Amino acid sequence: MRTLIKNGMIVTAVDEFIGDVLIDGEKIVAVGERLDSIADHTIDAQGKYVLPGGVDQHVHYSFEFKGERVRGFETSNAAVAGGTTTVVEFVNQEQGKGMADTIFDMDKNEVARQAMADYSYHAVVCDPVDTTFEEIADLPSKGISTVKLFMAYKGMAFHSDDEALYKALRAAKEAGVTVMVHCENADVIDFLQKKLISEGKTDPYYHAESRPAMVELEATQRVINLAAMAEAPVYIVHVTAEDVMKSIRNAKNEGLPVYGETCVQYLMLDESDLSKPDFEGAKYVLSPALRTKADQNALWKAVGNGWLNAISTDHCGFDWASQKHMGVDDFTNIPNGAPGVENRLGILWTYGVNTGKISRQRFVDLFATTPAKNMGLDHCKGHIGVGMDADIVLYDPNESSIISNENSLHGVDYSTFEGYKQEGKVDKVFLRGKLMVDDEEFIGEKGDGKFIHGEPFALCFENTKEAIGLNQSRVELPG
Repeated sequence: MRTLIKNGMIVTAVDEFIGDVLIDGEKIVAVGERLDSIADHTIDAQGKYVLPGGVDQHVHYSFEFKGERVRGFETSNAAVAGGTTTVVEFVNQEQGKGMADTIFDMDKNEVARQAMADYSYHAVVCDPVDTTFEEIADLPSKGISTVKLFMAYKGMAFHSDDEALYKALRAAKEAGVTVMVHCENADVIDFLQKKLISEGKTDPYYHAESRPAMVELEATQRVINLAAMAEAPVYIVHVTAEDVMKSIRNAKNEGLPVYGETCVQYLMLDESDLSKPDFEGAKYVLSPALRTKADQNALWKAVGNGWLNAISTDHCGFDWASQKHMGVDDFTNIPNGAPGVENRLGILWTYGVNTGKISRQRFVDLFATTPAKNMGLDHCKGHIGVGMDADIVLYDPNESSIISNENSLHGVDYSTFEGYKQEGKVDKVFLRGKLMVDDEEFIGEKGDGKFIHGEPFALCFENTKEAIGLNQSRVELPG
């Protein structure tokens, strides 16, 4: 099956031009101007932008919080409908079981038959014993190029202490596995949570007071030092605050292989959303917590300048009525997270591209190209080029709509961006050459998505050799 997309404005991370894209089967076989190749189907994309399918490197379709589980891959059609064709899922290691075994048992029993987007996996350390760290060396052979550790959530299985972080960093650097870290000081959060609850401060807003930006900053600086001691690269996930971003930027400017992302919600929402009446604030209980308008502005500047290299969603689909209300009398029992994967393209285009905060090319880089590079998926994802998977989005800039949960596909009972305007629409989406979205309507099927092999020594390793030798000077010990 050969499909020719003609006359669209093709946008990549490095250029844009009016041209054509020829798809043969699952791959792009030609990109250029006035292609006259014989095709089984021709689509006139005049007036539309031709974008690579998005790569969301940070989603949760299997996360559990205090016995409650998010919506799973049966809702991954929401990603595709929003122009994201590849997602990377965090899978928490089961106690007494290997990380890869946990991942691929879930893949076999659940994901492979349900996924409607292509997908890859992050391993997550939850059983910090020596055999877990020894397993990191084998992850690349199984297509797993990243491992995550949580510094937050004291007392929960997925919390890691400094010893676990250091061991993981040392093991990962030898294997070419990228270590990703959720940075928050768990002990301080635990103290502040208990203090606030004892004072009767139980509303959702106090979630932010229990997790101030300083707990994120302290943990970020600590893991940067641990990575320096291990002479290993590190990737900081969901950066929320200006000072945290500056810590990452400064370390990178010193020559250290330190990288980070932010998420759509931290560019759009702020701590005042947690104060919404009638327990509506629970919808915005995320970790790390929402920050200030000043932090939002700093993060927009950071993604525009490349100080943070990707914009993800941390998509986490908990119901408000049946799950978030667990914490109606105690904010610490509110499941953390919010849906967002369906709205990433529309929000970033409307409030980033159309306001001049980021260019179209920078948008593509943050939305697709660099996330693919971070995850070792750039051998087939994140770019419109010959030999790449035919993951293509046709975006019509001339339409507009209001985001509403009523027409969302993410499977939960609220939208994080309810009532926000979206300028433009996702008109068509191709996943490896198959038309999955036509005139905004999802027409794909469960099982259309497939596992994509992540390659080791991805983007975060590009300057590692140069950084070795500089690292020890980064560590500041008390005199």
